[in-house]
Amino acid sequence: MIFIRYIVIIVTYIGLGLGYLPILRMNRATIALVGAALLIALRALDLQQAWQAIDYKTLIFLFGMMVISANLSVSGFFQLALDYLLRFTRSPFGLIVLLTFVSAILSAFFLNDTIAIILTPLVIGLTQSLSLNPIPYLLALAGATNLGSVATLSGNPQNILIGSYSGISYLAFAQALTPLAIISLLVQIGLLWWLYPEVRVKSILNRESLRYRLFKPILAKSLFITGGLLVAFLIGIPPAEATLIAAALMLITRRIKPKRILGQIDWNLLVMFSGLFMLTEAVQKLGVLNNLSQFVQNPVSILGTTVLLSNIVSNVPAVLLLHQIIPQPDTHTWLLLAAGSTLAGNLTLLGSVANLIVAEAVAKLGYQLSFWEHLRFGFPLTLITLGLAYFMI
Repeated sequence: MIFIRYIVIIVTYIGLGLGYLPILRMNRATIALVGAALLIALRALDLQQAWQAIDYKTLIFLFGMMVISANLSVSGFFQLALDYLLRFTRSPFGLIVLLTFVSAILSAFFLNDTIAIILTPLVIGLTQSLSLNPIPYLLALAGATNLGSVATLSGNPQNILIGSYSGISYLAFAQALTPLAIISLLVQIGLLWWLYPEVRVKSILNRESLRYRLFKPILAKSLFITGGLLVAFLIGIPPAEATLIAAALMLITRRIKPKRILGQIDWNLLVMFSGLFMLTEAVQKLGVLNNLSQFVQNPVSILGTTVLLSNIVSNVPAVLLLHQIIPQPDTHTWLLLAAGSTLAGNLTLLGSVANLIVAEAVAKLGYQLSFWEHLRFGFPLTLITLGLAYFMI
């Protein structure tokens, strides 16, 4: 029985790392849920323990942010923001700089994967209209969504988890990690300038405006509620409560059918989180983490182990595993865990969902963003930004 339990755990985490299991049609959500269910069946934990393991605050925060992002997307806000800001640049390098900071700022307040999904087709359309190689601009988008999301608790799912476990306030988290995010973005811009000579050309870009629909009443309402939510974060209202109330206010409408908003909710992510909470509880009860604790005894080992695990099993499972065994989980340790798990997403093409979104989109156009093409950008970027994280935190 013990042997079978360990086999289930190993296969589940392999599936989570790959994003699939050979032969079977399963994604990370179903892999996590099935793995947890099998461990319940094998008596690694009972149903009540599994239910109690689920962190409802994290799920509420995630759901609320998805509802808010969906409303802003439907209103045309993200397209409007990109179109407006692109008026300020007329050169390929200026476009790299602008895309980097626009993507990062949006990712800091809304989930980074959402921003990658929304902006990728816009960036592709823009580079096509300008006859530019889309690769450096899409690398700028993918890298910046990861780097920008470092700055806040609402930037990505692993930060949401850390905020729930650590109790660090939204403002304190942002004050600690925003400088790291800004400097890391400057490093990214420098790397893209160095790696892609074509962005250094001093040419003038003549572009047409992006085509999109703008729903002004929905936009005004969404911006007003989102502004109120950010104020709530800053004055210390618990993020889960503030986000749920904001999402509820967004859903009071006579203009949008509910299924249009709820259809944009990433239910896979919510299911995956639920399964991961149960899976991690079973792993802890079986004592699997006992041997791992010896590798996280100081800041360097915590950062290194976080990066390694994040690229093997993905950053969210890595945080769920590590948060239980890190020694003296004070503010600095939590911040290291947040920075390491997020910055690790830039290391390889498989390191984050944002990278995969960009790679799949560009492949449809006949371009190839290969593993090695991404690695020559992602490896130095990750190495430098992790060094910055260590010294700044």
